[in-house]
Amino acid sequence: MARVYRVEEAAGHVIRRVHQRATSIFLDVMSDLGLTPTQFAALAKLHDEGELSQNHLGRLTAMDPATVQGVIRRLVERGLVDRQADEGDRRRSILRLTDEGAKVATAAIARGFEVTDRVLEPLNRRDRERAMALLARLM
Repeated sequence: MARVYRVEEAAGHVIRRVHQRATSIFLDVMSDLGLTPTQFAALAKLHDEGELSQNHLGRLTAMDPATVQGVIRRLVERGLVDRQADEGDRRRSILRLTDEGAKVATAAIARGFEVTDRVLEPLNRRDRERAMALLARLM
């Protein structure tokens, strides 16, 4: 018997729909902070790690070099991130949060928990843990 392909049952389609929902929730929760998901990831990781090279930040946040460059440029323009040339290697940029960036990062991280809770809201605690573990295996 031939298999019938239904796009609404395809893994990629379902993941895309969940991503759309998660992005919509993120934008709703973070709207007044004016952050994109990639900007939030950069601020949160700099908040966690302190000083990082731009390349290392890109690896930690799964952003390609062109994307991380644009994200950092916008955060520098907003005064949230300070970028300095590495004294040991002038080709390398070292990033750190400004005082204002630390304030925004702290506020955004607190809201990040709300985003996660709202995305996973349809699931009970056990299913939330299982869903996150399964998604992690797909990365």
